[in-house]
Amino acid sequence: MITSDFLVIGGGVIGINLALEAKRRHPDAEIILIEKESGCGAHASGRNSGVLHAGFYYTADSLKARLTRDGNLRLTEYCAERGLGINRCGKLVLAKNDQELPVLDELLARARHNGVELTEVSEQETREIEPRARFHGRALFSPATATVDPRAVMCSFVEDAGRAGIRIMDGTAYLGRRGMTVRTTAGDISAGYVVNAAGLYADRIARDFGFSEHYRILPFKGLYLYANDGAVPLRTNIYPVPDLRNPFLGVHHTITLDGHSKIGPTAIPAFWREHYQGVKNFRLGEFIEVMTREADLFIRNDFDFRKLAWNEFRKSWRPRIVELAGELVTGLGPQHYTRWGAPGIRAQLLDTRSRKLEMDFKMEGDAHSFHILNAVSPAFTCSIPFSEYTFEQIEALLA
Repeated sequence: MITSDFLVIGGGVIGINLALEAKRRHPDAEIILIEKESGCGAHASGRNSGVLHAGFYYTADSLKARLTRDGNLRLTEYCAERGLGINRCGKLVLAKNDQELPVLDELLARARHNGVELTEVSEQETREIEPRARFHGRALFSPATATVDPRAVMCSFVEDAGRAGIRIMDGTAYLGRRGMTVRTTAGDISAGYVVNAAGLYADRIARDFGFSEHYRILPFKGLYLYANDGAVPLRTNIYPVPDLRNPFLGVHHTITLDGHSKIGPTAIPAFWREHYQGVKNFRLGEFIEVMTREADLFIRNDFDFRKLAWNEFRKSWRPRIVELAGELVTGLGPQHYTRWGAPGIRAQLLDTRSRKLEMDFKMEGDAHSFHILNAVSPAFTCSIPFSEYTFEQIEALLA
């Protein structure tokens, strides 16, 4: 039987960093990471926007507020140390009408509480940052927001893990547990401590260990539409004022590492956990589970789910998503955006008691196992301090 002191389930950016943190704190321990795909970062970590968020969206009492500012700094430094590309283009947040102006004030207040640099910019200053910006009265600018290539960052973390002596078992899926023995497609693994960072399947695995009783993953599909090569590039990321009642940020303009722009993402309710396209990865049990939950939310209209679902499905129609993006930038039409990128799935946690989407990071654990239940955006940005915080919690449980 394979044995490990720490067994990490899931090879996304959180799982890799948790394995690295375990090795830093316990250099003589045997650390094993299992990943069901043929390589790490095949899902959200390799398909995300690549934006390093600054940390002004989140309330001061949240883990996201605590970890995003430090995560932005740490990951920016990491990219510089490893020679990884980073586009420090910043971000504008633009109001479209009078009703959105108070939200700008709330974002400024949150930025102050969180120690994040965010400045209100005049119309002239906004035009200097991005001449094509379309807005109503006021705008905010975040200089710390940047973009990276998420796949390159993931590859670097995997290389770090290899150099540290962490054993990564690709193509190895979790099957279940018997006590502290974890059954996998590569055989049984005797684990001293289990850390579950399985993303879309984290809630299922957690229930095997007696956790996630009141939480379920609700998958949402994210699509980005890429600008044609001949399109006039933007100078900065451009975001709308968010609806602070839900965890999605709306259709925005993202500047990629190479200076191209993309618009999106959608947040379309998916019909099963890995519902990327067509019937690929279709699982009947998942389909029934997810569709039953979504139908219930639709009927009861929890957190205005009907409106959210309808608006998000409409964004999969190219003219509609371009129209929304055009509310933020002038001189933009469907002819400038014709290529869809690879879809991603957001492993969004639903609290089945309150019947609301979980806004903050969520984790549960005991002296035998620890489970990362909700690690959606900005988890990529937060991944380094997130892993440190998580192991502080683990070591408190083990004390």
